[in-house]
Amino acid sequence: MTETKSPADREEAPAGDDDPKPGADVSFPYDRMTVEQFRKRFPRARWSDARKAWFVPGRTAPRRIGRWLAELEAEADAHADAKGRDAFAFDPIDSPYLQLGKAGFRIRTPYSKTVVDELREVPFSRWDGDLRLWHVPFRSYEDLRRRWRDIEAAARRNEPEERRRRAEERKGTEQEVRSKLRSAERKRHRYPLPGDDLPPLGRPVAISYGIVIFTYITGELADPDIVADIYPAVTEDHVWGYWRAPTPEELVRIWPAKTPPVQGVEWWLPTIEELRAARRAARSREARRREKTPVI
Repeated sequence: MTETKSPADREEAPAGDDDPKPGADVSFPYDRMTVEQFRKRFPRARWSDARKAWFVPGRTAPRRIGRWLAELEAEADAHADAKGRDAFAFDPIDSPYLQLGKAGFRIRTPYSKTVVDELREVPFSRWDGDLRLWHVPFRSYEDLRRRWRDIEAAARRNEPEERRRRAEERKGTEQEVRSKLRSAERKRHRYPLPGDDLPPLGRPVAISYGIVIFTYITGELADPDIVADIYPAVTEDHVWGYWRAPTPEELVRIWPAKTPPVQGVEWWLPTIEELRAARRAARSREARRREKTPVI
């Protein structure tokens, strides 16, 4: 990075690019206090106009520079955490889903894909699988505050009592019948595909369900009269393809599509955003499977 300096501070490095004298270059955004700290820590350092960087002499220079940069980052994090803590004290989030911890916030809600997606967008948030909660540092309070309305609303919708209430309201309705049909159909792990545009077998592709791997295409025609309620776009030219969920390794190995899918297609190569979501879901499936596997 380029650093702006006054003429009095401009001194050439004591060694040229071809000089074997040991040392290391370091550059950072100009800030008067940071420069003062740097020159106090490295009194032999000299500014090089040619390289637009500071030259620190000595064989241990890279290690000493690394320690100093780590200390700077820690100081910045501490300052940001203090600002976040003050912001919370001034305008707190009052919610049963949020507790105050020593290093930040502890968030525990009923499972909700919306909650997971929102919290993953909060910088430095992390999931604690042992405690079954999210940790968010104080420095991320403003981001958490902006997303909290959606997080809390989704959490309340997924409370067991609220889910039971909605289930009772759906009983006997057409909505419940259609939901059960969709669920039963998905458990068959089949999907109607256009006969003249079949996906590759054994490769992750995206469909309306998400990212799957087709393992077998039967050639059996899908009957629109039977499945049109579940697959509105199905025609007499569609055939059944059977799929399975991809593993995390398969999702990591595949390259994302460089362009988004064309509107109206029935399968497509996944984009990087779709792959990231699918990789997280696949890792969660693997973790749940390991938890259920007894240790011998």
